Amino acid sequence: MSTQPVPAFEPPYLMAVFSNVRTPDESGYPETNQRMNELVHENPGFLGYESARTPGGLGITVAYFRDQDSLTAWREDLEHQAAMKQGRAHWYESYTLHVATVERSHGFVRADG
Repeated sequence: MSTQPVPAFEPPYLMAVFSNVRTPDESGYPETNQRMNELVHENPGFLGYESARTPGGLGITVAYFRDQDSLTAWREDLEHQAAMKQGRAHWYESYTLHVATVERSHGFVRADG
């Protein structure tokens, strides 16, 4: 995983914020997580994601999509739906999903030297 933020994109675009608390059950999670990462990158409207977990266990993943069609394609992907079902059954104590339109975006990168 990168230690750099996702770059700013030309708005508007969508962001999906997935906040979660996991269960201790890790069975199948790493493999499914890797597959979902591969699969979402196949979506032509996927722009990138950032993810972090606090020491207390709160996880937040923010995924960026160019438009509603690409986000809908991700939500409706059959492998992704199966992973979501597994998540509710085994891997998550709780989660919340927020979807929003990004209206403004800019960034900063320190120049070397």
